[in-house]
Amino acid sequence: MDNIIVPENMNGAVKAFFTTKLLGTDRAKICSKASLENVSFYMPTQKHTDTVKVLDADLSPETADAVITDKKGVLIGVQVADCVPALLVDREKAVVGAVHAGWRGTAAQILKKTIALMTECFGSPPESMLIALGPSIRACCYIVDTEVKEAVVRATGDGDYFRVRGEKYVVDLSHANRLQALSAGVPATNIWSSSECTCCNPEKFYSYRFHNDYGGRQGGFIGIL
Repeated sequence: MDNIIVPENMNGAVKAFFTTKLLGTDRAKICSKASLENVSFYMPTQKHTDTVKVLDADLSPETADAVITDKKGVLIGVQVADCVPALLVDREKAVVGAVHAGWRGTAAQILKKTIALMTECFGSPPESMLIALGPSIRACCYIVDTEVKEAVVRATGDGDYFRVRGEKYVVDLSHANRLQALSAGVPATNIWSSSECTCCNPEKFYSYRFHNDYGGRQGGFIGIL
């Protein structure tokens, strides 16, 4: 479907998908297109923090940029418009997570912190986790200054996720988060990454850079339903 992207490594494991701008984060449309009934939604109030919320029975919105839970019947999600949406699942422990990783979140290692908290709270070993990295702005379009590049490099280490372009740099945040997940112990074969760039495809995705923040947000959603 043009409005829902199902990561290949999670097809059938849980209900996990990324939306395009056709659905955005509209809950009624998402439920209709994804054939969801009697499902609760939880999306945190995102502020580019490194806070990971452990969701229990209280569905009151709180400031966080990642959510993990073992609650059934709840679809957790994050909204993005260029930042990296990451979905996680430990099928054996029946635990899921959703992460919003912009450059600040990537520099704060929010994905690694989410992996670590899943292990701490639910006993989920990294080698058992599946991770899906959804559509986001890629190196072809993400031009940043030295401060941003260095912040991401300090968190990620050296690698082929950045290169020089004139007096600035281009950074691939999705690849940086993949490297951080690998360093946390998640096997490479357990990580799926979308190849689509949100800024290159403004007809399909909202893009903060392309639209100058004019528009909405798409999302990444996951749940044990």
